[in-house]
Amino acid sequence: QVQLVESGGGLVQPGGSLRLSCVTSGMLFSVYAMGWYRQAPGKQREMVASATRGGVANSADSVKGRFTISIDNTKNTVYLQMNSVKPEDTAVYYCYTEASELVSPTTRRRYWGQGTQVTVSS
Repeated sequence: QVQLVESGGGLVQPGGSLRLSCVTSGMLFSVYAMGWYRQAPGKQREMVASATRGGVANSADSVKGRFTISIDNTKNTVYLQMNSVKPEDTAVYYCYTEASELVSPTTRRRYWGQGTQVTVSS
């Protein structure tokens, strides 16, 4: 069973910084990509940033230049460094991993974390 555990959310003032972490564990065969989505109250879930295991990264226009995604392949951990945060960044942040399991090496699936709340407010 694949599990994702997030940490690092909380309350931060506008202009401040926060770092989210997400560890993936389980009987994994291979990890292909990891990333972050977010969902604000009353809005649809949106992609924030993603990265492949090989290091190819992508991010939403709304966070470019402020948020940075990185992956530690040795720990199956994805990070989201959030700088210069704004009140509109307030949302529940969900991490995901695209991976295959040992029991089914050719089946690639997306697994999700439970979400962590980020609130930007003075």
